[in-house]
This record gives sequence, structure tokens and C-alpha cells, in this order.
Amino acid sequence: MSHESTVPGELGDPAVGAAEVPEPGAVTIVVPTFNESGNVRRLLRLITESVPARLPCEVVFVDDSTDDTPDVIRAAAPGCPFPVTVLHRDEPSGGLGGAVVEGMRAAGSDWIVVMDGDCQHPPSLVPELVATGERTGAGLVVASRYVKGGSRAGLAGSYRVAVSRAATWLTKSLFPRRLHGISDPMSGFFAIRRSEVTADVLKPLGYKILLELAVRSRPQAVTEVPFVFEERFAGESKSTAQEGMRFLRHLAGLRTASPLARMVVFGLIGLSGFVPNLAALWAFTEAGVHYLPAEIAANQFGVAWNFLLLERLLFRDRRRHRHWADRTLRFALIANADLVLRIPLIALLVGQFELAVLPATALALVITFVLRFAGTEALVYLPRRRRTARTARSDA
Repeated sequence: MSHESTVPGELGDPAVGAAEVPEPGAVTIVVPTFNESGNVRRLLRLITESVPARLPCEVVFVDDSTDDTPDVIRAAAPGCPFPVTVLHRDEPSGGLGGAVVEGMRAAGSDWIVVMDGDCQHPPSLVPELVATGERTGAGLVVASRYVKGGSRAGLAGSYRVAVSRAATWLTKSLFPRRLHGISDPMSGFFAIRRSEVTADVLKPLGYKILLELAVRSRPQAVTEVPFVFEERFAGESKSTAQEGMRFLRHLAGLRTASPLARMVVFGLIGLSGFVPNLAALWAFTEAGVHYLPAEIAANQFGVAWNFLLLERLLFRDRRRHRHWADRTLRFALIANADLVLRIPLIALLVGQFELAVLPATALALVITFVLRFAGTEALVYLPRRRRTARTARSDA
């Protein structure tokens, strides 16, 4: 990643000298950009007009552009009374959310204000966001379209309005406690205290970074201020079907972050595997195959179904730890070992512990399910121990 910055330009207020503007400032405005060359000049002008020159401030652009956006920012920076920094990322890891996290790491201020680079978020609200946080003692101040005085007028068309409503409803339904007090979890305009950000726990995917911060960093106190979502000044919206899919994957990753939630999803996926299993069993037996080999063969269809869903929905971010062939073989062995273990376990519960067959079977299913979940996590998707670390411990 290349790191380029400009020095502060001449101050807009002649009564304030450069030495009087503390560095780092009290507010860092983080602006993630992707091909926003038509907007950044106007954005910097609005920031200059809206943020008092006496307010210690710095502007950090984190840029993933393939156009001349970084050059336009550098050319416009001397007209801004605040320090302007450009961080251009060669690898846009995590999308817009990843860019915001990169900007937060570079921020040197007590408050971080995140806003888009398309001029739909009014910079005139920046002082109010920070002042509200200071006045209320909140760690997170969200600019909301859904409180009194706010508006989503800038959303283009009924389709985007419907998508925004659906995404907001789904998100708040999945995280009712962690998003309590946040009416607009899809907002990309907010202020957060730097002390509330734990960058190492963040795993952004796509452009909904507020959701990531609220769920993983869990600010102690949250408040909101209304804002009017304005029309895009120039360029095209980055909201695409691909970004929508990334958002859904992000939601799934957040919701299954805890072991208990992962176990529930693991169980639901396992239950769904009965459909291909039974369908294959019916096909084999109809073809005249004996029920025992038919059951063994049909089980593989359920195993394959479960593996594909686990790979796509539950353990997507852990697939890099092992080669796909290694993961496939390990999962197949664990899933089939379930069949081998279950029958002797039922016999043990019935013969030694004198349980009836039905409760013994139910208990065996629970035990093998827990073992299968733990084995899948530990043996298939957890990172492998580094050989160098093992060597160092053996030499100690």
C-alpha cells in the first residue's frame, strides 16, 4: 500500500496560524473513495466551508480507485485549511469497510467521523456529530435518516428505497440487542471515539462498516442525530447486486461469530442435508440396490450438500487455512465417522446404562452432533499450528 500525504494548506481563517492548529487534531474525517474524482473537490470545499477553521481537524482519504481520484485529491488539498492525507491501497481488502478500518488505524484524533466521498453526507453535520458525542458522553453518534428531522430523499428510485428498508429490517431483526438505539444501521455517516474502536477485532466485508463496528466493537453508549441523505453529486452509485451479496455474507458472518450461533447454524445445515440424503436413498432403492449399500452411498450426497453449505455460509472466512482437497477429505471422514460411532454408542447406552431405545438414540444423536461440530471446527477449519512455533517450543 502506498502512503502519500500533503501538508496543510493555507488556513481559511487569517486569525488562526498554522502553529495554533494542533497535530494530531481533535477530529479525523475518514473518507473511503473508489473512483470519486468528480466529487472530491466539491467535498473538500464543503468541509472547508462547514468545519470551523479553529476546530482541530484532519482529513484522511483511503482510496481504492482505478481512476485519477488520488491525483485530484492532492491537487485540491492546498485549498483546504486542514491536513489532508491520501492512502491509496493497491489491494482493496474488505472493500469500503476495509478502507474505513485502514483510515481509523491512521487517525490521530480523539474523534473519527466517517463519511462517503459522493457528497450525499453533508459535511455541515460534522461539528454537530462531535458536539453531540461530547455533550452526551456517547461513544458512537450515528447520523440517521430515520429519526425526526432526517430523510432518505437522496436514495434514487423506489427500488433502492425498498432495498434499504429491507436491509434495515433484516439487520435489526438479527441483532436486536447490539443495535438497540440505532435506527439506521445502514448509515455510512457517523462519529466514533477512537477509544471505542478495536481495529484488530474488525472483519469488514463490503460497505456497511457501521454494522461491523456496532456488533464487534460494541460502543458503550450510542446516540443519533438526524440528517438528510442528499443526491449523489457526480459519478455512479457503488450499490450493486454483488455488493448486496457481500452484505448478506457479512450479515451471516457477524451472526455466526459466537460458538453457540455457529453450532445452531451447523445443526440447521445438517438438517437440510436429509433432503438430498433421502432423495438419493429413494433413487438407489428404486433401482434395486440393497438398502445397506444404498444408505452408505446416499449418505455421501448429504455429506456433500452439508459441506458445500458450510463452505459458503458458515466457514467462508476460514477456508484459506487449508487446501480445498484437504478440507473435503477431512470433512468426509468426520461426517462418515458419525455413522460408525452412533450405533455402538446406542448399544452402550441401552446395554450398560439401561436406557430405552428411543431416548438412547436421541442422546446418541446429540452427542455425535456436538462431536461432529467440534471436530469440524478443530480439524477442518481452524488454522494449522505453525511448524516454526512448534520447533521453537521444542527447543525451549
